[in-house]
Formats: sequence, structure tokens, C-alpha cells
Amino acid sequence: MSSQSDLVLVRLYRWEKELKDRVFLTQPLPGGSVQTFTFGQAMDEARRMATYLRSLGIPAGSSVAILSKNCAHLILSDIAIWMAGYVSVVIYPTLGADTISYILTHCDAKALFIGKLDAWESQSEAVPKGVACICYQPGVHAGAPVWNEVIKASPPLAGEPARSADEAAMIIYTSGSTGKPKGVTHSFGAMATACVGFQQVLAVTHDDRFLSYLPLAHVFERAAVECVAMWAGCQLFFADSLDTFVADIKRARPTLFQSVPRLWHKFQQGVFEKFPEDKLRTMLKVPILGGILRRKVLSGLGLQHTRMAVSGSAAIPTELLEWYSDLGLEMLEGYAMSENFAYSHLALPGRTRSGFVGEPLPNVQAKISAQGEVLIKSPGIMMGYHKDPQLTAASFTEDGFLKTGDRGEIDEMNRLKLTGRVKELFKTSKGKYVAPAPIENMLNADNHVEQSCVTGPGQAQPFALIMLAEILAPRAKDPSVRKIVDGSLRALIEKVNRHLEDHEKLEFLVVVNESWKVRNGLLTPTLKIRRDAIEARYAAHTEQWYEQRSPVIWM
Repeated sequence: MSSQSDLVLVRLYRWEKELKDRVFLTQPLPGGSVQTFTFGQAMDEARRMATYLRSLGIPAGSSVAILSKNCAHLILSDIAIWMAGYVSVVIYPTLGADTISYILTHCDAKALFIGKLDAWESQSEAVPKGVACICYQPGVHAGAPVWNEVIKASPPLAGEPARSADEAAMIIYTSGSTGKPKGVTHSFGAMATACVGFQQVLAVTHDDRFLSYLPLAHVFERAAVECVAMWAGCQLFFADSLDTFVADIKRARPTLFQSVPRLWHKFQQGVFEKFPEDKLRTMLKVPILGGILRRKVLSGLGLQHTRMAVSGSAAIPTELLEWYSDLGLEMLEGYAMSENFAYSHLALPGRTRSGFVGEPLPNVQAKISAQGEVLIKSPGIMMGYHKDPQLTAASFTEDGFLKTGDRGEIDEMNRLKLTGRVKELFKTSKGKYVAPAPIENMLNADNHVEQSCVTGPGQAQPFALIMLAEILAPRAKDPSVRKIVDGSLRALIEKVNRHLEDHEKLEFLVVVNESWKVRNGLLTPTLKIRRDAIEARYAAHTEQWYEQRSPVIWM
């Protein structure tokens, strides 16, 4: 359990004194240079911005939003918002104007920090009238003050403004995979619970280094990277862009590294472009040479100093975990959600089991309902859904457990296995229920597959929509390459079907002729499939596909 001294703001006040001259934030700049902030400098700028926010006359407890890619100023904004007595709302920088407008209105944002964005021209119309804007860089939003100007003109907020454990600290908006984003409100106490628990399991120290590149609007990055770095006094690096990612990660040399399955898969595919898979597997078995090659591959990924890696947000194929393990990178799969501040389950060294997402973190209780739903209770659970008391009440059992919406089972060592989503089950024409997620996980483990969506409600058998791996898709236009890929996919469907019950067996695979992306509405900002949108996209073709009676269909 956390105490007042464990609250993130209290810890930052401590590092402001004890680690004043130690580098806290490292921000890459155009041209390859960097800007650094020591703990002393970071807290001074945050204090000055907190003074400015208070000068706007914003009532205590109001929401202040941040729309930006990950950067040092986003972290400084968070600290300033908390110091000034407000609630932080970070918005995905890739969202469209309609969704941004919905979030800003729904949370009643009184001010908005605007950072580096790729589509601000179209997003700017989303800002409601009366919302005070502050820009990280000049020339972004007409008439809005710029960070550095505000800092120069504002004195630092004095003292150590306190926030109690039961006060709201942030509203995290879900990525919207099941409809409009929901605002999940978390307290300072929930943040502290997660930080203390992560420290106990991961033994985080001042010497640890993080690279922040997954969206800070997502609870995984917010809890396990930003808040843990603040709490433990670590150095936090940022990635500037996709083009500079390799240089950014090599600069950071992260000791703790987090990612999501799709990106772990991309890292692997990048390695296979330089070292063919079969050749690499053979060479890794050779004494001495294998050790040299492991170090070379991990150095190429920038992960040679990583003592522990975590994968979260979605299920990761066992084969991928084993591949990284063969390289000498210990990867721990985790399971959590926005509603419990990414603090629920984590696989522990020496206690992993294939297909299981780990065991409860400290002070987390887990059980399975009579209907097979995973239920969670911990001090890290949300205060509730913003402006939706009915949904909040419906999300908890009578004894205070959070209904996760996930189906699962727990083994004798308290390790959790996920078997699908309660609401994603669909019924075939035979009256049998199919859980798509476990089948998708098997498909996604194949190197030819980037993403998949298993569907077919009302049909005799389900089928799967397949998006080819990014590096493979352009080559598949070549007839000779397509023939090879087609053969591999035919083998894949046979392999997957061998592990399925009769009513779950896939009738066919459909290779789609487009990429599923965030901007075309088929993926969430955290790269999960928007199932309803994908099914609607291809619904008109379904009957025709069933009539073709081919194991692999190319659109």
C-alpha cells in the first residue's frame, strides 16, 4: 500500500532537492542535437508554468488538456498541471478533429497545451471557444502564448503544493475500440500504488533509463514509463520521429524497455531483413559465434543494456517471446487496462508459463466469475468513468471487483490466461460461440501476418481477414512472390485449424488489399483492431467469399 510520501508530486519535490543537477529529461532536436533538463531545471519550469495556469483563474480541480506527441514539455506540463491544482488530460496526437472536440468538451477542459503535431491544420478547429491555449513552439496557434515566453515572464510557484491521495490526478480517455472514448478518472493514490508495486517487482533505481515513444495518452506508457520515471528519479528519453527512432533508442540505451506486440514483431522482421530467419537460428546455436551474434542483434536494436523488457496492451505470441529469449532479452508479458492504471498482472522471471500473462502484482486480487469473466480489485482501480456514474456502477461487482470484460482462467500458481473478450464472442449458424482473440493471436504469430480479424457471425464457420506484414505486402504484387505467400498462408490455416475445435475452424483466409491504419479508422491509436469498423468495411463481400470455397482468397 502507498503512503503520502509515495505520491508522485511528493517524490518529485524530493528529487528536486536530492537530484537537482542530475539529468531527468532528454529531448532530441532537429539536426541530431538534444535538449536536457535536470530535475532542478524541470521543476523550475513546471513551477513557472503552474503560476501561469493559476493566473488564468481556472477553478481548482478543472481539467487541463495536452495535445502533443511525446516530448519533454508534455512531462513538464503534467507536473505543472498537478502543482497548480488541476486534472491532466493527455489526448492522442493522431486523433481527428471530431474526437478531439468530443474529449475537450466532455472533460470541460479550461486550457490546452499544444505540442508537435502532424495534422494541426485539420485538428485546430476542434478547440472549443474559451479554451486557453499554450504552445510548445512559436507559430502554431494564432494568438496563443509560447512556453518559453510564459516561463520567462512567470515566477516559480513557491513551496510544495500538496495533492491528497484521493484527489483526481488525470482522466485517461480509452482508445475507442468499442465506440466513443470513455474518460477513466484516476487518483494520485492509484498512481502511487502502481509506482510502488512496479518498483517492488522491477527494482527500479535512479540509474535506470527509459525511452518514451508509445503514446503518453495511453495508460501503459503513462503508468509504466512516465510515472515510474518520476517516482523513482530515472532518466527519461524521447524518440523524435520514426526516421530517427534507431538513433533515439541507441542514445537512450534503455535499461527497462516497453513495447506492444505489433512493434516487437516489427523489430523481429527488421532483424530478419538482415539475417534470414533459418540462418540466424542456426548461427545462434554455434558456441561463441552465437554469443557474438546475440550482442550484435541486440546492439542493432539498441537494447544491449536492457535488463528487462515488457510487452503489453495486447497478447503476444509465445513464439515471439521465445525468439527474444533466445537472443538473451528477458521479456515479461503483462496484462492490465485503463481502468486499473495498467496495474494488474505481470509475468515474473522463473515463473512464466506459455499462454499466460503473469500473476497479480502486489496488492492486486484476481478471480474468475461464474460466467468466466476476469475480475480485479486493487488500490490502483479507477475512481470511475467521468460523467457516467451509471456505467461506473455497472463496471463493479457488489464486492468491489472491477469487471474487466475479458474471459480467462487462473492456474495453481495464480497465473492468468486470457481466453477472449466477453462481448466479442459471436455465434455461428450452428449455434456455437466463437472467441476471435485467441485465434487471431495464433494467426498474428506468423511472420506473413501483420494483423488479423476473425469474424463470421451467422455463418456455418468463421473466417479471418488478413493484413500482410508491412515489409511483405508490396512484394506480394509480384505473381511469383504471391504464389509463395499463398502457399504459406494455406499451410498457416491448416496449422491453426489443427488447434481449434470443429466449430472454431476457419473456413478461409482473406488477404485484404489495403493497410489497416489509425487514420483510416481501422486501428485504434494503440494499434488494436477496430473490430466493428473492419467487419463493416468488408461486409458486402462476405457471401461472395463463402461461395468461392478456397482456403486463401486475395481481394
